[in-house]
Amino acid sequence: MSAGTSPGTDIRGQNLSRVLTLLHRRGPLSRADLTRICGFNRSTVGALVGELAALGLAYETDPPALKRVGRPSPLVHANERVAAIAVHPDVDAVTVGLVGLGGTVHRRVRCDAGTPPTVADTVAMARGVLEDLQPELAGMTRIAGVGAAVPGLVNSHDGSVLLAPHLMWSGEPLAAELSAGLGLPARAANDANLGSLAESLFGAAVGASDVVYLNGSASGIGGGAIVGGMPLRGAAGYAGELGHTVVNPQGIPCHCGRRGCLETEVSLGRLLAVLKLDHADQDQLEAAMARDNSPELVAETHRQLDLLAVALTNFVNIFNPGTIVLGGFLGVLHSFAAGRLEAAVADGGIGGLGSEVTISRAALGTDLLLVGAAELVFAGLLADPASVGALPQAALR
Repeated sequence: MSAGTSPGTDIRGQNLSRVLTLLHRRGPLSRADLTRICGFNRSTVGALVGELAALGLAYETDPPALKRVGRPSPLVHANERVAAIAVHPDVDAVTVGLVGLGGTVHRRVRCDAGTPPTVADTVAMARGVLEDLQPELAGMTRIAGVGAAVPGLVNSHDGSVLLAPHLMWSGEPLAAELSAGLGLPARAANDANLGSLAESLFGAAVGASDVVYLNGSASGIGGGAIVGGMPLRGAAGYAGELGHTVVNPQGIPCHCGRRGCLETEVSLGRLLAVLKLDHADQDQLEAAMARDNSPELVAETHRQLDLLAVALTNFVNIFNPGTIVLGGFLGVLHSFAAGRLEAAVADGGIGGLGSEVTISRAALGTDLLLVGAAELVFAGLLADPASVGALPQAALR
């Protein structure tokens, strides 16, 4: 408890946090639901909902008509117009999103890049998108900040990028540059870890306590693990470089110095080469693969799936997850040959562990990393909702 904060005020803040977090993660709940879940009395729930509404963080709507006796309880919603700017730089594009509480993606804009964008390019592209989105931004209750999902090693404390090899970034103060360029507080973290978080809150891993998540993009493959309900971060916060698991010791040299890493053998670039495309986002890739049933594409997808199975079998043996979630092009790859990956992992897991794991495609699709990046911004808001009352509406300069 900070100096000058009374015990009652501190408890009230914790209760506000609990209610807003429930609304953010579970969606609309009735006052009766909140009373039951939180264990508060009805008057306490009413006061908390009223305070969140006064702060602009929640609102109520009439309940749906129900065939039962008694007055129905109003539905309480997290205000989806309290929003974050999400930024995802990749080697072929910078994607910018406007994401509201509850994981609501209001807008997603992809800016293609001919060469890997620099930090300055990323800031300039993001600023350009936001200038075009001024009507939408003006309709928001509050823009809480900027979150960036980066394909590389990111210091989660200051948002600096230690190394993003595919972007050719090293020692870049990304969060500070985004904050200065956009006039909003900014945070940054590894994209795969944020994808794992997003799927555990809103997607295919909701309610799962032991999860391995892999994301595949033009920058390669990253991963994250949730063990016993807690994200695995590592001593320095850089855990999750699962793309550098060796799956083919005689394979292609990797920039990390080894041969046959997962991200060199299972790659979006190889799929695009077969499809004769220069670049594609997840939706475009899936559409292109659906149109092409050539022997070359079938052979390449099967080759990649079999090597992906080698990595997933290792992760099953190491982490013993109940769920594996595949995002980005890995989800498209998984869907192309249904059952092939599951069969290989079931055969390879020690003691039958491979047959017990569920392998799912990320449910959030192309919005996944934007939703994850927004969580960086919402974390402080959810922890201390009352603090927004003392903060002016941030504005783009």
